[in-house]
Amino acid sequence: MNRDLGNGLIAAGRTIVPALLALLLASCADLGRLGVTQVSLPEAAKPAEPPPSLREHNRILAAYGGAYQDARLEALITHTVDKLVAASERPNLRYKVTILNSPAINAFALPNGQLYVTRGLLALANDTSELASVLSHEMAHVIARHAAIREDQARQAALVSRVASDVFNDPQMGAMALARSKIALASFSRQQELEADGVGVGISSRAGFDPYGAVRFLTAMGRNAELRAPANNGVDSRFLDFLSSHPGTPDRLKIVRVNARQYTAPGDVARDKDSYLASMDGLPYGEDPSEGYVRGRRFLHPRLGFTFTAPDRFTLENTAQAVLGVRDSANLALRLDVVRVPAEQSLAQYLASGWIENVDEKSIEEFDINGLPTATALAKGEQWSFRLYAIRFGGEVYRFIFAAKQLTPDADRAFRYSVGTFRRMTQSEVDSARPLRLRVVTVTPGDTAERMAGRMPLVDRPLERFLILNGLNHGDALRAGEKVKVVTE
Repeated sequence: MNRDLGNGLIAAGRTIVPALLALLLASCADLGRLGVTQVSLPEAAKPAEPPPSLREHNRILAAYGGAYQDARLEALITHTVDKLVAASERPNLRYKVTILNSPAINAFALPNGQLYVTRGLLALANDTSELASVLSHEMAHVIARHAAIREDQARQAALVSRVASDVFNDPQMGAMALARSKIALASFSRQQELEADGVGVGISSRAGFDPYGAVRFLTAMGRNAELRAPANNGVDSRFLDFLSSHPGTPDRLKIVRVNARQYTAPGDVARDKDSYLASMDGLPYGEDPSEGYVRGRRFLHPRLGFTFTAPDRFTLENTAQAVLGVRDSANLALRLDVVRVPAEQSLAQYLASGWIENVDEKSIEEFDINGLPTATALAKGEQWSFRLYAIRFGGEVYRFIFAAKQLTPDADRAFRYSVGTFRRMTQSEVDSARPLRLRVVTVTPGDTAERMAGRMPLVDRPLERFLILNGLNHGDALRAGEKVKVVTE
């Protein structure tokens, strides 16, 4: 969670459960329709516009925690990319790879050959062939000019919307035209992703990597997504997949298996697992404490100096814009962000200032939480009820937004309990904050997956996470002498 999140804006966030968090994670435009108003600031003189590629680069860095510097990993990636380039359809192209300091599992490609991989992705992979499958997939996007084509299509979609609105003088008609264009774009992007999978497998195989690395990595990625995803609360997953710009994992697995079989049989290519794992030893795992981190239901932010605990059975996620939380199948959600409120404006006045509509002004009350000035209020939407809190801390205001389909007394008490845990971190808590790290250990006789997972007490669902991190299934026996990844402090 970043400190500077705007002046009274609720910025867009990444969803945990689409149906449940729609109100909390909508774009600024969507929240405008719900009654959240945007504060306009005086425009300063604008400097010269940077080139689009630099703007996109900076946007990606801002959204994914900046660049992660590690000479050993950078050398591994550079060597892998050089081999892939030599085997690609366009060996004259040049690529630059940036490692992003994010626990997310993702990779990107810009039209100019700028590639991005997160350290979370590197932690999930188990050998260089799996890494090569990701890099060759992103290179395929550049070779096929997918990113450039997508930019052109997006411009055309905006033009279609504008023309429809102007010609028919009907904003709804323009919105419908734009929606149709976006659906077409999503479908086209799915085709691009599948095409990039096929091209990437060919590049990886010709470069001497195991083409089944793509199968292994996509399988691990799918299992990891299932581990992280709470229940969909009735949302049709097929609908969500249809609108996704990335095809579902089963579709991709089918494509990469078919393509891999064209080059070799499974197991015919040696895997360099040990050397890859050696490069991963000591890699930070999960969130960077400097940007705040989650430990179960507790969130800690050493740099900003605060902590709080979510209500029982909530799952927390830290994003660049806010801390998000959801309780599975209970129609309860939370959001914590930070806003700037003038010192002369009371917190009660802020809650009633119109940044969200339908605030019950009779419900506003002011009090202290752990010595910090606090105000609370209730707000009511068409389908959701909101319990709002504003806490003044360190010169800024931290804003809790709790949402419930039905705000029962029990739910309201749980929200009040959670806010009551918001406090200043002690110096010893700040000093002891450090990232979790991957450690590569050697299996000894008698070791089991359960015993290895027991070395990861600070990780939720440690056995499942150990199996996924190491590409193992329940019941798989560990072999003495092999290397495996565990998560430790």
